[in-house]
Order: sequence, then structure tokens, then C-alpha cells
Amino acid sequence: MGWPKYNPLKRRPVLHQKKYLDVDILLKSCAKFARDHLDPVPFQPQFTEGMNQKRTVFQKIISVFVLLVSLSGTLALNAQDGKALFNQKCASCHAIDKQLVGPALKGVEDRWDDKAMLYDWVRNSAAVIKKGYPRAVAVYNEYNKIQMSAFPELKNADIDAILGYINTGGAKAAAATAAPAEGNAAPDAGESDSNLLYGILTLVLAVIALILLQVNSNLRKMSDETEGARTAEPIPFYRNKAYIAIFAIMLFLGGGYMTFQGAQGLGRSKNYQPEQPIFYSHTVHAGINQINCLYCHGGAQDSKHSNIPSVNVCMNCHMGINEYAKGPQLYREDGSKVDGTAEIQKLYQFAGWDPSKKVYTGKGKAIEWVRIHNLPDHVYFNHSQHVVVGKVECQTCHGPIQEMDKVYQYSTLQMGWCIDCHRERGIDSENNAYYEEVHKNMIAEGKDYVTVAENGGLECSKCHY
Repeated sequence: MGWPKYNPLKRRPVLHQKKYLDVDILLKSCAKFARDHLDPVPFQPQFTEGMNQKRTVFQKIISVFVLLVSLSGTLALNAQDGKALFNQKCASCHAIDKQLVGPALKGVEDRWDDKAMLYDWVRNSAAVIKKGYPRAVAVYNEYNKIQMSAFPELKNADIDAILGYINTGGAKAAAATAAPAEGNAAPDAGESDSNLLYGILTLVLAVIALILLQVNSNLRKMSDETEGARTAEPIPFYRNKAYIAIFAIMLFLGGGYMTFQGAQGLGRSKNYQPEQPIFYSHTVHAGINQINCLYCHGGAQDSKHSNIPSVNVCMNCHMGINEYAKGPQLYREDGSKVDGTAEIQKLYQFAGWDPSKKVYTGKGKAIEWVRIHNLPDHVYFNHSQHVVVGKVECQTCHGPIQEMDKVYQYSTLQMGWCIDCHRERGIDSENNAYYEEVHKNMIAEGKDYVTVAENGGLECSKCHY
């Protein structure tokens, strides 16, 4: 008996019956088939529970890691803020362990009975002196009645950060000062540029974060599969469009920031330290021997320019001082020792001086000093206005010059740096004929403090032609 012949015409009406085309029935049938035939691995609740525990532990580890990184970054930022504020606001007149223009700042909190008064002193010393606070008056009189610059923009937290840096950095600063490096010295302007280091650290942390995310994705897939859920194969992070987009954005922002910083630095010469024809140590002259800056740079109080001293100014002293015997050992940047006596002999050659006969030979020549501090041609800066009228100390702009064996540019000399000073610094109106009219107006208005900016110090024409 043979098989009946298949007649498609007879089957065609059946296909149009609704019961065979019911979508719900079809989906239920497919789901049952999948449970019976496509998932041979039985459900294992114990294993799933273990995977969930592992996932929880892994998430806790990641959270702790992120917390530690954030905390360490915060602590480093706070310390960095204290150091940066100290270098920006205090370093021109103060050191931690020794007296400069102002007193050494180590232990300054212990010398003030009222910390709130210390805060007020930093923000406006003139107001505290006017109140008659004994400690403020004593400091003012001890340091020749030189009024401390006011910093009204500093909050209590900022001052605490500075004090914290002073308290923690005192020992390090003392060690660095007491032990001159055998390979002395390239000057440390207080703070090196760490942007590259921070950028590398950020990149490393980003890579670690991507790896951890990938590991977490793989573990989650394993856990889901044991629970019976089908998940797609995880995409490697180097092929993941989201990760690539995040990395591209970070690279763009980092590159943009570095480009902006580089553009800002065009024409800036902070830390510029050229070789000079004679090794002249400001530490020996201005620091140890206490030679006033204006003795050599007398033009600073009489004119726009601070002149470079002529050879005869040097010879006023070195006609009699022909050897370097009692000062500290001097070093160059490469660590080589400087023969001070030989440098004095160089001076004699430039001056055309015969030390044995004590006469000029007439064969001298000018010393070609290399200029360090230079402003753009469109900027007008008057030294006498600042030194005589404003009573600005040389260290305010040039840094701790009395500690420099080899002079370098300490400040940025950027426009923003000058503006910040004009906004913060108060004018010294007492016993100052230049500000006599301003002083009368201050008394009439009941003011005890006026900044340079309030007196017109931010007008464009004051600094630009």
C-alpha cells in the first residue's frame, strides 16, 4: 500500500483558518520548545547566589578604590592649594624659617592669641593696627612700619591652607636651605609645573577604569547565563563606541587645555635664567652683605627703568676686595664649583684695572649682561612709581632675590598677575605727599583702606600706550 499523494489544493483552505494562525499560540509553542530543548543546563540557585555575592564584593572593591583615589586626590589638592597660595601671596616677603622683608612664618599661629584676629590681619593689616591690637602694632613697629599687603579675597579656609603648608613644610624647607646641593642649583621657583605628571596619572586611571568596567561586564554576563538569561557577547572596550567616544572627548579636552596653556605661555619667560659673563651672586651681595638693591639699581627710584649698574659701581667695592675667601661655596647648575676670586678677576679685565699697580690700564670694555626681565613694547611700567610712591619691595616682583646665586625671572609678569596685585594692594597714604589728596578723601569718607584699583589703577591708559 503506497503513501497517499499530497494534493496542495486540498491543504490550501486549512491555511486560511484562524486557529492555525493565532499568534499567542505560536509564541507559547516557541517558548515551550526553547525551554525543553535549547536550555539543557538546569537552574542552579546555589551557583547563582555565589555569583551574586562575587558581584557584590567586586562592586565594593571598585567603590573603595574610587573612594581612595578621590580622597588622595582631594588631600593632594588641598596641600597643593596651600603651597600655591603661599608662593603666590606670601613668598615675595616671607620665608618659613628665616626673616626676609617680613618675619619668618614658622609658628605664626602660636604668636597670635586670637586666630580670628590673625585672619583679619592677613586680609587687612591696616584695620587691625588701627584697632590697636598689641601683636599687630608690635609687628608693624618692629618692621619699620612697613604695611603688609592686604588680601581681602582670602577666605578662612584659604588662610588655613597656607598655615597648614607652613606647619608641614617648615622642616622640608629648612633641610633644603641648610644643605646646599653639591650639584646646586638650578633654582626652584617654588613649584614645578606638574601638568604633564597629572595628565599621565589621569590617563592611567582612565585605562584602569575601562578595564574594570570590562571585567564587570564579563562577570555580569556569566552571572546572567547561569540564571538562564541569554545575553549578548560583551564588546571589547577597544571596539566599544561609548568608550571610544569618552576617550576621544578626554583627549580633545586634554589637548585643548595643553594648547591653551601653551598659547598663554607664548612670550612668557618665567624661570628664565641665562648665563651671564660674570657669575654674580645676589645671595652674597644682597643677602649676606646686606647691600641695598638701590645702591646698584639706583634708577629704580628715579626713573621708569631699573638700570644695570656700570662697571665703576662694582669697582667702588672691588678695588679693595680682590678675592673671595669668606663666603659660602658657590655652584653652577651642572654642579661645578665657582671660583669667586676668578670671577673678580674677570671684573678687572672688563674694567681695565691692574690690581697689582692699583691703576686703570684703559683697556676695559663694557660687560654685556643678558637681560632677564622684559615686558612687551606696548606695556608701560614705571619703577619709581612703584618703589617710591607705592613703596613696593623689590621682592614683590623679583622674588627672594637675596637668596639667588644666579638670578632668574620669578614672576610671570602677565597682565592678570599685575591686575591681581592692583586689586589687592592698598595704597600707603600716610606721610605720602603723592596721595595727600586721596588721604583727605579717605578721612572724610571714614575709610582706612583703599586699593590701587579703587584709585584708578585699572585704567587701560595707566599701563598701555
